[in-house]
Amino acid sequence: MKKSLLNINNLSIFPNNNSSLKLVDNISFDLEKGKTTCIVGESGSGKSLTALSIIKLLSPQLSCEGEIHFNGDNLQLYSDDQMRQNRGKEVAMIFQEPMTSLNPVLTIGYQIQEAISVHSSWTKKKIEEYAVELLKMVSIDSDRVLSYPDELSGGQRQRVMIAMAMSCKPNLLIADEPTTALDVTVQAQILKLLDNLKTKNNMTMLFITHDFGVVHDIADNVIVMFKGKIVEKGPVKKILSKPEHPYTKALLNCVPDIEGKRKLKPIDYAKLNKMMMAS
Repeated sequence: MKKSLLNINNLSIFPNNNSSLKLVDNISFDLEKGKTTCIVGESGSGKSLTALSIIKLLSPQLSCEGEIHFNGDNLQLYSDDQMRQNRGKEVAMIFQEPMTSLNPVLTIGYQIQEAISVHSSWTKKKIEEYAVELLKMVSIDSDRVLSYPDELSGGQRQRVMIAMAMSCKPNLLIADEPTTALDVTVQAQILKLLDNLKTKNNMTMLFITHDFGVVHDIADNVIVMFKGKIVEKGPVKKILSKPEHPYTKALLNCVPDIEGKRKLKPIDYAKLNKMMMAS
């Protein structure tokens, strides 16, 4: 029997002043331990909101209903102090754009050490040494520990974010489109690094993307979201080879093949919206 690390049941997210406007609409899914699950869909489909709800970092203007169970505990019942202890140590997140996530006036070494010091009782020297080890783990030279974010390339900044997220060896790593702003070569390196770290640490990963090429490379399971709803989910081989929902099929029809033999088809949103309203 497959064991789940995270169970989401009937999750809905909506503005505080309008509970009928569901930005995420009654979704449920499980994350299998040690596996990579990709959430795929267009911008605005609710992917990032779902991730932020897991670590309770939603905007104060938004409300959340439903149950989010992590290792059997309902995170919705956690206090702010309990969630601060949970973030980083049990669940960590790599955000979409590292330049807006890293503090521009602090060195990357300091920012990595800050994350470690929150969850450990180590001496300052041991934390500094571990920060250097983490940079080496993501293939960044140790002398970069004194560099500022603007002195690094986009790929290096993303590696720093990965080092910070991995600093406390979390059981669950959430990656929110971490390769979107990178060129294809650096993207491949980042994906390989994340996959290696997942395997090495027996970690569960929730990877948010709109790129089916990324899904093909790293996913074990796939969740397809459209307008705040989950329209299809299952093993990656099934989703890519035999998609059932029209939206999943439409997304796959937007992916060009290398030989250029398949004609790309635009998504018929009017038809999809009618189907969603009828379902």
